[in-house]
Amino acid sequence: MREHQYTLELPHSAARLWALFQDYDHWADYAPMVKRVDVLWAGDEHHNGRLRRVIYKMPFGREGAALELVHDVEPGVGYTYTMISREPGNDQTGKVRLEPIGSHQTRLHFEERYHLTKAPWRWFEGPIYRFINRQNEASMRAASAWLDGHPEYRADLAA
Repeated sequence: MREHQYTLELPHSAARLWALFQDYDHWADYAPMVKRVDVLWAGDEHHNGRLRRVIYKMPFGREGAALELVHDVEPGVGYTYTMISREPGNDQTGKVRLEPIGSHQTRLHFEERYHLTKAPWRWFEGPIYRFINRQNEASMRAASAWLDGHPEYRADLAA
């Protein structure tokens, strides 16, 4: 099993970041690998139980799809997701947590656990996971840059 955790300080309010992370129509605007997100089941009023399909770019012009269940939502603070695999034991889990550290500063905590059980994928788990980690971190930095370039987006949540 691979585990990756990182923390970034971002120059935006937690509320504004939360709004962007819940706005699936904009994920493809900042996440380098995401093509689109389809909400298959909305979940409750806080998005607990939300089922989403993330369509993402793969090498050589291919595309992949990840089925993700969102749970343990703390509105405005964070959530956990489980990427549901066709193969038992291959589920990937992740957490996003926002910690306000100032009026326009947020510490983002991200963690993900990844485990492949079948050959030949298991043999390449390390390189695959390093690639995914770089993309996840790039997506979070790009979300912040996207907000920098769109000051009108949820300006009501800027402070």
